[in-house]
Amino acid sequence: MKRILVASVCAVLAACTAPQSVDNTQPQTKVAQPNTNVRPLPPVVTPRAAVENFLSVIAAVEPVAEAECRARAPDVNCDFRIDIVDAPGAPPNAFQTLDDTGRPVIAFTVPLIAEVRNRDEMAFILSHEAAHHIEGHLARQQQNATLGAAVFGQLAGALNGANSDAVEAAQQFGAALGARTYSKDFELEADALGTVIAARAGFNPLRGADFFFRIPDPGNSFLGTHPANADRVAVVRRTAAQFGFQ
Repeated sequence: MKRILVASVCAVLAACTAPQSVDNTQPQTKVAQPNTNVRPLPPVVTPRAAVENFLSVIAAVEPVAEAECRARAPDVNCDFRIDIVDAPGAPPNAFQTLDDTGRPVIAFTVPLIAEVRNRDEMAFILSHEAAHHIEGHLARQQQNATLGAAVFGQLAGALNGANSDAVEAAQQFGAALGARTYSKDFELEADALGTVIAARAGFNPLRGADFFFRIPDPGNSFLGTHPANADRVAVVRRTAAQFGFQ
């Protein structure tokens, strides 16, 4: 099975070129010049090395993530499933979701596997996404969205002359606003717990977090989904220091 996965993903990765040629359409995945908080950009790895790194990191990190999940969230499903998304035009991305049975899924697009430069980076990404599940961020985000929709819907309904279209538009805006309300906090929480998981799995979280900090700095924009890079760097460094990383 491992040989089949290596061969199939390598075949796709072989068509991928260096990161600068990837069509990065989303801010959280677009690669920019390294900022002052990161080390020089590591060299691009070969497709086969990228897949081997991916498989070895899963083998090392997944059991640690599941153990951390059982210790911190004993009432949730901690049986992580790792998926590869091979969709035409998909940007470099990783995300956490749930399948129809409630099992946590961590998905990686093929361009992301190709773009990651070393095992530490892959370990930090996997740990970060696992942390989102352990911290219950999907459920908390949904609660915030539901509350936002209800509040804004009630406000629109209370206005004189507000019709059903206006109420629906207000609900949609409220849901979007509610979902984003604590998204920056969620990212920082995932950075902190992801650092713990990566370190306990035997990887360097400081080196691994370089992947996230190669992206453009979102600053602290209103309605933004990600915190400023400086805040993320501070969280990772502070947490990594507990494990002896400087």
